[in-house]
Amino acid sequence: MCEANAYIYEDGEERLYLENVDILRPEGDKIFMRNLFGEQREFTGRIKEISLISHKIVLEKRKD
Repeated sequence: MCEANAYIYEDGEERLYLENVDILRPEGDKIFMRNLFGEQREFTGRIKEISLISHKIVLEKRKD
């Protein structure tokens, strides 16, 4: 399996946002995600880091 978990980085900590992410698609200032179970989420912000070995996506909220 090649899915990853998505986390939000905030205040120096990572909080789980969505498990088993299968699709991640940047759409302007938003990031669309869908997991293996069909759950979909849209996050406003940017990708801070992706670790393929750790199956981990770290997202960061947009700073206004």
